[in-house]
Amino acid sequence: MTSHVDPSALGKFLKARRAQLDPEECGLHGTHTTRKVAGLRREEVAHLAAISVDYYTRLEQGRVRASAPVLATLVRALRLDDDQQSYLYELAGRTDDRPHRRRPAQQVRPAMRRLLDQLARTPALVLGARLDILAWNPAAAALYTDFAAIPADRRNYLLLMFTDPAIRGMHQEWEHDARDAVAALRMEAAADPADPDLDRLVTELSAKDADFRTWWAEHRVNSATYGTKHYRHPLVGDLTLDCDTWSGSDGSGQRLMVLTTETGTPSHDALRVLTAWTAEPVNPRAVPSRDPREV
Repeated sequence: MTSHVDPSALGKFLKARRAQLDPEECGLHGTHTTRKVAGLRREEVAHLAAISVDYYTRLEQGRVRASAPVLATLVRALRLDDDQQSYLYELAGRTDDRPHRRRPAQQVRPAMRRLLDQLARTPALVLGARLDILAWNPAAAALYTDFAAIPADRRNYLLLMFTDPAIRGMHQEWEHDARDAVAALRMEAAADPADPDLDRLVTELSAKDADFRTWWAEHRVNSATYGTKHYRHPLVGDLTLDCDTWSGSDGSGQRLMVLTTETGTPSHDALRVLTAWTAEPVNPRAVPSRDPREV
């Protein structure tokens, strides 16, 4: 990206950043001489970045455009954090050259975990990036599958919808639900199109399922946070569930997905039966024997 680049803005940022750094903390020992201004001198930044003083001076003055390798060395020399790196590459008009950082392992937020634990009889999941299933409660496991038996790197809502025969089969409106899930993933992909894990997921599903290939190519997007699911469960039969998702406000992208039913409906009664079986497993040894007088 090279449009709307202001060379002077990059120079101002470089100058401001070097003024914030302590020479000793940057490994420049023996620099206790009195300084007219705080921070690093131009020649010290040039030394740390392994570039000439003249070249760095021209960068600050906006007289030369920084190359991608030079930006990478400046990131290290000026000890830039992720936000500052993004800003540096944006100012330089080289956002496409910024090295992609692999996302850290997703961890369920404590608040999400507490909410999940409090929903004892209501199926609920915590979804992360790429619709990965990060956590679930027993009711969700009873409805869908034993998530604990699935390897962590395969616990993905979309992957299971397309590749797990049991989960695929329980969706009475599978095509509708699957297309919506694909559109939700496409919406998320716009935020981080270079995510390698997303690329692997899309590649795998494209190779395994023609429908996914077709729907992914349509670029349909969906940010809906509620809807209705129609399931046919092997144990309790037909279920009509309202599906709502709530996003965290911390920018992590984690969402709490909750499935509920209207009180007094057949689906509500069936869901209560299903969750009761899993909430309190029957212990055969605890079943009282028949009173001999009843024989």
